[in-house]
Amino acid sequence: MLKYIDYYEVLEVPKTASEKEIKQAYRKLAREYHPDLHQGRTKTEAEEKFKLINEAYEVLGDAEKRARYDQLGMGWKEGDEINVDPSDMNGYTYTDHGPADFDLGPFGFSDFFFNIFGQDFIHTRQESRRTQPTAFKGEDINAEIGLTIDELIHGTERELYLTAPSLCIACAGQRFTREGICCSCKGTGITDEFKTVKVKIPAGLHPGASLRLKGLGGKGYGSGASGDLYLQIRVVPHGPWQIQGSDLESEIVIYPDQAVLGDTMQVTTPHGTVQVKIQSGTHTGQKLRLKGKGLPKENGFGDLYFRICIDILPAETEREKELYRKLRELRRNGRKM
Repeated sequence: MLKYIDYYEVLEVPKTASEKEIKQAYRKLAREYHPDLHQGRTKTEAEEKFKLINEAYEVLGDAEKRARYDQLGMGWKEGDEINVDPSDMNGYTYTDHGPADFDLGPFGFSDFFFNIFGQDFIHTRQESRRTQPTAFKGEDINAEIGLTIDELIHGTERELYLTAPSLCIACAGQRFTREGICCSCKGTGITDEFKTVKVKIPAGLHPGASLRLKGLGGKGYGSGASGDLYLQIRVVPHGPWQIQGSDLESEIVIYPDQAVLGDTMQVTTPHGTVQVKIQSGTHTGQKLRLKGKGLPKENGFGDLYFRICIDILPAETEREKELYRKLRELRRNGRKM
């Protein structure tokens, strides 16, 4: 009886894994254990592992085969338990799908792949030629983009350099060609497409938002549409602004006469220049709140806080020094003339 192989364990995914998670796990492991990337003893071990990875993906990557495997185990191909003579298998387990339609001569590629993949490799090749896919939608791409406070508020245009997964043209995503494992994609069915795109970032995006750019993802195959690009927005600290969630904080410097008597002054915010009123009796450490002048958030904008810092101008003339002396006398005498 065929030895049970846990294909989920082979691909290092749970039994509840989604189709996308299975595909991602397969690509990662196929690249890691591809025989061309190994030498000596590790190459032999990689070939064994690579064979199992492809065998597992052939089953778990197909919804119908996966359902039969979950129900019947290793008897999923025939619908019940399969009994074979292990002495004829050279350590491999497979079901006979009929003679190959290509040469297994000693100088061809096929002999090597037959030894690694067994008769399933031949079956996969025959099946893939009978059922060539006509169209596949390109994969969606998730990327992160850092925007300054000014770019978040006012919008911008960026040139992005992306690596997008695309269905391998050489093997149509089947992982094999007539010569064996596809050389273009190294048996993964996917190749990386490098592209540069210009994107317009609209004004008012908040940190944590996701911007969908239709058709800028992975290239589709055949008549399949391209995938989408999803940009995850994060804020990059910039300028004098300290970020506190959706609020901003900065410092404003005033002079003693302004703090004592009050004043009106212009300040620069990320939204432009505005006038603020300094109340009489203001002291260092107090905060001025400007409502709605902070970062964008889901419903509007956060606030901007200016922290007051009082600076002492040096007395450069005798008249100024004399005024300071009078102020000191007032304090010492209990503010009585």
